[in-house]
Amino acid sequence: MQPRASARTPRALREQELAIAAVARELVAIQTRRAEQQRELDALNRRRAELTAALGRQREALAALLRSAYALGRHEELKLLLQQDDVAGIARVLAYHRYFQRARLGRIDALTADLEQLAEVQRQIELRQAELDATQAAQEAESRRLAGERETRAELLGTLEATLKTQAARLAALGKDEGALLGLIEKLRDVFADIPRQLGVADAFASLRGRLPWPLQGKLLTGFGAADESGRASAGWRIAAAASTPVQAIAHGRVVFADWFKGYGLLLIVDHGEDYLSLYGYNEALLKDVGDWVAAGETVARSGVSGGQSVDSLYFELRHKGKPIDPKVWLKR
Repeated sequence: MQPRASARTPRALREQELAIAAVARELVAIQTRRAEQQRELDALNRRRAELTAALGRQREALAALLRSAYALGRHEELKLLLQQDDVAGIARVLAYHRYFQRARLGRIDALTADLEQLAEVQRQIELRQAELDATQAAQEAESRRLAGERETRAELLGTLEATLKTQAARLAALGKDEGALLGLIEKLRDVFADIPRQLGVADAFASLRGRLPWPLQGKLLTGFGAADESGRASAGWRIAAAASTPVQAIAHGRVVFADWFKGYGLLLIVDHGEDYLSLYGYNEALLKDVGDWVAAGETVARSGVSGGQSVDSLYFELRHKGKPIDPKVWLKR
């Protein structure tokens, strides 16, 4: 693929990363739909197996009844009616005949109902299989599209890097800007306004210190306060992660920002109440929108290389009253 005409500007990189995010989010939706279709198909296959087993039992029971009826004799009723001296015997054998007749009809009705159910389940299986095949084809097509968008982004980044002759130029174009982030948080105060200090969960965020889960499992590439890729002290953690690894919210909260932001790429911010925020950057796709409530452990994004990064990872921050705090003392070891 050839880079777009505006490839030499950071704006083009932003547009390309947003395009990747749209494709990646659609791919996640397709994968979710495919998983649900597979669960439905598995349930139908289990139902088919149950009905097949039930049909086998019904056939065996019906065969036993027919053998019993045959044992009574084909003309036993007529013979008994001609025997006027054994009234009790006549009544007993006629009762047997009526019982076998009713049982036989009941078994036949049950067998017919099971056959009809089996036919309907088979029809549903064929329908679900066709849907699953179509979804699989859509997933493969979207995966190819995502690969193409990633390739275009890599070319754009290479072209952009070639134009940034110095580290200062690179920082100006792609680097994090603490002032800009604080300005964003300030602008979001209206969004925070309707979020209670405590979000109605069992434990307040501050009480979870040292017990919070990691947003994803991976090697810590850059710790809090260590020099980041720009040479500045990092306000958060950079965690290694393969492309499109699920990123999980560390605690219950509400999404207050979900968009591309200079230096952080595709960035998602969750408010946990009590002026605590968690930030998730460098993502390939954001799976939640502003205003969405999220639970601890819920997938909110997919990791990536957005923001001009060249190595797949997740950038993670914790902030209290706008100031960064070290995740080390908050997350589980």
